[in-house]
Amino acid sequence: MHGRSSLTGVSGVIDSVSWVHVRERRTLFVRTHGRHRFYLPGGKREAGESDVACLCREVAEELGVRLEESSLRRFADLDEPADGYTDGRRVRMTAYTGRATGTLTPSGEIAELAWFGSEDADRVPAAGRRVLALLAERDEID
Repeated sequence: MHGRSSLTGVSGVIDSVSWVHVRERRTLFVRTHGRHRFYLPGGKREAGESDVACLCREVAEELGVRLEESSLRRFADLDEPADGYTDGRRVRMTAYTGRATGTLTPSGEIAELAWFGSEDADRVPAAGRRVLALLAERDEID
């Protein structure tokens, strides 16, 4: 979920999907231009778009890689405070794991990539911290 995710409806909920990509016990995060926090790759659905279609589109746009749809697995359903809002907005994020082909290359709105562990939790918003905690519980990251 990135800062560009828009509010859906009038409920004060930002609806998004994200890709949880772990390599050598570190999780991939991205930082958009003009922001200081790092977010999980992904974004919000377009009208009528499925989770998988949205995630594949967003990851291709942001990172220049193609997700292997058959490898995508639901990792977690998150409901956390939205970053950058003081009005109580929430992020409802469905996070997926899966394989990708290609070379990770920041593009478009992405300024940089980073690989974080639990010790970097202060550099990511609540949803990212929750993913890092879940990975640590599952011993997939330290």
